[in-house]
Amino acid sequence: MEIKVLAFILAGGRGERLSVLTDERAKPAMPFAGKYRIIDFTLSNCANSGIRDVAVLTQYQPLSLADHIGIGASWGLSRPDGGIRTLQPYLAKEEERDWYKGTADAVYQNLRYVDDVGADLVLILSGDHVYRMDYRDMVKFHTEAGADVTLAVTPFPREELRDFGTVVVSRKKRVTCFEEKVEQPKSNMVSMGVYLFNREFLRRCLEEDPTSRPDFGRNVLPRLAGNCRFFAYRFNGYWRDVGTLRSYWRANMELLEGYLPQVFCDGWPIRTREDERPPSLVSDNASMVNSLISNGCVIKGSVTRSVLSPGVVVAEGAVVRDSVIMSNVAIGSNSMVISSILDKEVAVGEGCHIGGSDGFRVSHKKAALNAGLTVVGKRARIPDGMQIGRNCSICCNADLEDYPGGKIRSGAVIRQKRRS
Repeated sequence: MEIKVLAFILAGGRGERLSVLTDERAKPAMPFAGKYRIIDFTLSNCANSGIRDVAVLTQYQPLSLADHIGIGASWGLSRPDGGIRTLQPYLAKEEERDWYKGTADAVYQNLRYVDDVGADLVLILSGDHVYRMDYRDMVKFHTEAGADVTLAVTPFPREELRDFGTVVVSRKKRVTCFEEKVEQPKSNMVSMGVYLFNREFLRRCLEEDPTSRPDFGRNVLPRLAGNCRFFAYRFNGYWRDVGTLRSYWRANMELLEGYLPQVFCDGWPIRTREDERPPSLVSDNASMVNSLISNGCVIKGSVTRSVLSPGVVVAEGAVVRDSVIMSNVAIGSNSMVISSILDKEVAVGEGCHIGGSDGFRVSHKKAALNAGLTVVGKRARIPDGMQIGRNCSICCNADLEDYPGGKIRSGAVIRQKRRS
C-alpha cells in the first residue's frame, strides 16, 4: 500500500536578521546562487522525491513568493491529482483562526487541509534552507522504525550550535532531549527543520495543549523528547540555514569553494522560475575569477569570488570582489564593491567605493550587521564618488544624492528614502 505524504513548507518568516534584504520579501523568496530563490531547494527536493501534494504556508510579504511559485509548473507540481497550494492565514468566526503565532500554530490552523488531502504522513519543511535531500529515505526510516515523529538532524561545528535547536540521540536513534538555541548544548547534532509526523499523532500534539502550541522548536519538540516514539534521521550531506547576513553570504561563497557539486547535480535538478534573457557578455578587457555569472549579465570590469544574478552590469574599470549582486544591478565605471550584498535594481554611480574600507567599526543600531558586510536595499541609488564603509545598511529606495560629505562611515544605518 502506497503511503501518501503531504508536505507543508513553512515560508512565512520575516527574516529580521537579514536586514533590508527582507524589508519587501519573505526570507524564502531571497535570491540565491545567482538565478535561484532559497525556496527552490525545498520545492525541488519535494518534486525529486516524488511528493506531489505540497502546501506553502505564507504570511509576511507573500507577494514576491506567490508570484515566483505560481501554480508550481516550474517544479512539475501543477497536476490534476495533487500539486501545490499556497495557504495564507485568515480571520474566521472560530477564535483560533488568526495570524500564525509560530510554526506549529501555522500547521494547526491548516489541519483541515491534511484531512482534505487524505495524507498518512505530514512532512513539515522550512522554506529557507539550502540542501539536497531525498525525503523518501526519511519516510522509509520513519515507517521501519514505527515512529510517531522523526526529526532530520546533521552534525555542525561547536562554535555555531547556539543558533540552532540541538538534540541528544540514543544508540537506538531515539531523541531523548531537544533544546532550542541554548548557550551550552549537550550535543553537536542540530535540527534541520525537517519533521515527519504520523497524521493522527500530529493532530494530538497540536490539539491537546493549545497553550504550548506556537512553535515546533520552542514548544512542541522539547515536550515530545523522551515521551513518545521520537526518532532522529541523520543526514550527512550539505545543509545550510541562511537566516543571517553572514550565513547567507557565506553559503553563496561556499559554492565557489568546492561545495557546488554537493548542492547541484545532474540527477537531482534544482528547478526555478526563470525570465528569458540573452546570454552573458564578457568584454575583451574584462576579468572574471572564481565567480558565478547568471544570464543576461554584461561584464566589462573585474569580478572576483562573487555571485551575480541575471542582468547585472559591471562597467569598465569597476571591481566587484567577495560580493553577492542581485538582478539588474548596474555598477558604474571605476567603482569598487567589496564584501557587500547589493539587492535588486541598485544603481551604483561612477567612482564609488562600497564596503571593505574604513576599518571595522561595528553597528550599534543593528547587531545583524556586524559581520564585515555592507548591504544595500532594493532600488537604492548611489551617486558618483560615494564612499560607503563596512557593516553598513542602506535602506530600499535610498536617496543618497544629498548625503553630506559623500561618505558613509562603517557601522552606519541609512534610512533616507527617495521622495515620491
